[in-house]
Amino acid sequence: MKPDLRVTIAGIRMQNPVMTASGTFGYAQEFEPFLDLSRLGAIVVKTITLRQRAGNPPPRIVETPAGMLNAIGLQNVGVQTFITEKLPYLRTLGPPIIVNIAGESIEDYVELVKRLSDQVGISGIELNISCPNVADGLIFGCNAALAHTLISKVRHATRLPLIPKLSPNVTDVAEIARALADAGADALSLINTLIGMAIDVRSRRPRLANVTGGLSGPAIRPVAVRMVWEVARAVKLPLIGMGGIMTGDDALEFLIAGATAVAVGTANFTSPSSAERVIDGIEAYLINRKVRRVTDLIGSLDLSGTTREVTEWSH
Repeated sequence: MKPDLRVTIAGIRMQNPVMTASGTFGYAQEFEPFLDLSRLGAIVVKTITLRQRAGNPPPRIVETPAGMLNAIGLQNVGVQTFITEKLPYLRTLGPPIIVNIAGESIEDYVELVKRLSDQVGISGIELNISCPNVADGLIFGCNAALAHTLISKVRHATRLPLIPKLSPNVTDVAEIARALADAGADALSLINTLIGMAIDVRSRRPRLANVTGGLSGPAIRPVAVRMVWEVARAVKLPLIGMGGIMTGDDALEFLIAGATAVAVGTANFTSPSSAERVIDGIEAYLINRKVRRVTDLIGSLDLSGTTREVTEWSH
């Protein structure tokens, strides 16, 4: 008998725990030739802003060891074009649709959720409060008080599940998570990209026109897994883990650390069918180990015999 892969995030029912990470999957239609979109647990679309954005000037992507730097700058079609031209196709696919949004002010976020809340076919809102590639992009995600104020205001504007996306570029990610939970967040996504930089030593110039960009890919996975583990111990909200997931085993690290679901990002660039292979890898693991439900793995990290166990018991 096949194992049960179903999970629920903030009331969003998913047939498996594998989602696509915002910014790496476009509006889904671009990937239709490469994988069965109906198999995904959920689809998270590219960040939407109130108005169309052209993004940053090129070059905007640089390959790095075990990852990539990007400084796209939230290029997108704007909320109205998304509603009229992109959402009708997304409604036909089957998996829940989660819309990632970003704003330059609290008022922007409130207006965005109001306009999206009226639309059929949207299951949840992921809030990009931690983008390192735009001006003031880190302001909400790196300050607990500002993050609390933002989510509190947005909470009053919609009944849709709210899923803030956490920045790793902070001193204490658990502090930010607690502020967001207290403000009314329904779940949390983590992590967004780390701030990085690459230099062309021949010209002595930055390899990105934006100078710095967001580092993603396998290089950041240990950081992401650690932060998921820390946040899972700090709040009771369901977590969506992401950061360098390339295989089923990579995804399982996040689940065992405490995530309820995962999102595949940079892997979509290296192989556009990566999300399907991650689903298959999780299922194979459950079958091989005779685990009936994927939910049995969530937060199942065994600390017995570790120095961490000794330290925590001593307190």
